[in-house]
Amino acid sequence: SCHTCCLIVLFRSVGWERTIMLDLIHEMTIKLRGNDRTRGRCMEKLIYLLWKETGKPHAAFNAELLGPVQRKLVALGAQRLQVHVVDDAVAPGAKLHARVPYEPVLEDVSARIAGYAVSEATVLPITEAQPDGVRVPGFSQIALFRKLPGITQEGFLNIWMRDQTKVGPETQDTFYYGQNIVVRALTVGAPPLDGIVDECYPIEALTDHLVYWKANGSEEVFQAHLKREMDNVARFIDGDTVSAFVTSTYRFGGWTDQPA
Repeated sequence: SCHTCCLIVLFRSVGWERTIMLDLIHEMTIKLRGNDRTRGRCMEKLIYLLWKETGKPHAAFNAELLGPVQRKLVALGAQRLQVHVVDDAVAPGAKLHARVPYEPVLEDVSARIAGYAVSEATVLPITEAQPDGVRVPGFSQIALFRKLPGITQEGFLNIWMRDQTKVGPETQDTFYYGQNIVVRALTVGAPPLDGIVDECYPIEALTDHLVYWKANGSEEVFQAHLKREMDNVARFIDGDTVSAFVTSTYRFGGWTDQPA
């Protein structure tokens, strides 16, 4: 939690022999630094995150950082020292991190959680609100995946958002199709993902591949749809990373989907 950590920013002088590397790694720092290159030396910016010990009061932790710790850092040559601490003055800011209160609730009932921030596109929406605690008809299939190695992010999104948006509903009997582009992981140790797909099918598709593949009872149509789908996903998804599972879905709050 950010409530148990602080951030320390400091600059230190380094020799000219490291100037080229600093230009590459700390380009923004150097641009902002202006005329700090003097007498054959330049400035390097360092950022440290610190977590307080469990049980240690925030006030004591902050007092140590703002007192003896900062004096020691300055004595060791730190310049432009900046210390960020969580204190009573910014306590209302905890509400800015809306996701934080949810995670402890999930962790209490799970061996492990993995959270992601995503950008959602709803290709096929569910337009009727579902009563709280009532199962959505049919079943859902969730798929997690990484993009194909070597493909650019732009190419990955173009094929997924443009081509697969058409191929998927035309080859499978889905009544809901949601695409989630993973923006970033929210929790430590979350497996790396590029996309999460949520699709809903009629319950008959669980046991009848001709229903699942929208084949209208035809084995020939089934084979054609299967090939078209597999050929297209192979263009942008790393098949070795796909993890898919079937679920029942429950919605709460009386909401409906906003189509893309």
